[in-house]
Amino acid sequence: MNPDIVQLVLVTIVTAATPLFIAAVGELVAERSGVLNLGVEGMMIVGASVGFAVAYMTDSTVLGALAGTASGVLMAALFAVLVIGLAANQVASGLALTIFGIGVSGLIGSGFVGQKRTAAQALWIPGLSDLPIIGRLFFGEDLFVYAGIALIALVAYFISRTRAGLTLRAVGDNHTSAHVLGLSVGRIRLLAVLFGGGCAGLAGSYLSLVYTPFWSPGMTAGRGWIALALVVFASWRPWRVLGGALLFGGATVLQLHAQAFGIGLPGQLLSSVPYAATVLALIVLSWRNRRGAAAPAMLGMPFISDR
Repeated sequence: MNPDIVQLVLVTIVTAATPLFIAAVGELVAERSGVLNLGVEGMMIVGASVGFAVAYMTDSTVLGALAGTASGVLMAALFAVLVIGLAANQVASGLALTIFGIGVSGLIGSGFVGQKRTAAQALWIPGLSDLPIIGRLFFGEDLFVYAGIALIALVAYFISRTRAGLTLRAVGDNHTSAHVLGLSVGRIRLLAVLFGGGCAGLAGSYLSLVYTPFWSPGMTAGRGWIALALVVFASWRPWRVLGGALLFGGATVLQLHAQAFGIGLPGQLLSSVPYAATVLALIVLSWRNRRGAAAPAMLGMPFISDR
């Protein structure tokens, strides 16, 4: 196969995987604190609409990404009021957040349908970006990709090597004991949920600013749900999220290149490949969980302080 085509496929896989692992690593932090936020899809699509709207009006990709991130934080704050402040059911609240986000994004983006803007520029290092096969893969991505990988490295270090990360895990594993030891369960969970919302908003803005530089209703196309499955697939470990995202990104890209190479399969069947891969992964994980895969023990359980 032509090396240029191989490089193009690999770069496309990384591009498709980027919004998945950015959203998933944020959700991983929230779930490590014991909060299950099923509203990732809603936060992502609001981030996509707000990010594109701000970037289009200001002609600034950076401001668009910041606005998309901030919108995800605001959505997460609303979720936190329900599940941390009022101890509402986390599953129902997350689903409601997704439905709310889809509606709000349609309202925000209604004036921008059909508008386009230039995608964020990719990095270009003379001599390195020209290398065959690996040049653009390692030295020619956009800054979102490098920022996302750095984010995973920071989260991995935070969770496994810092006192604050140990505290986060303690709250997620036994919030009652953490509370008895004097830890502020509510504050820790609030910060974790807000971080997850910011990551989801950033992932959404990546879709509308880089992946497809325009706004379209429903453009997240279930990526928020795939990000949720990725967290389980990765057994709540940050670096595994990156590996899983590349796998799911490969499944997404497969449909595009299969059509380009003229493989005679229905387009609808090829479009279902990423979701079929998600279902298959969950089946495998269901089997593995019987052998002791470790989820945070308090995941999805509300904490009500008696004082």
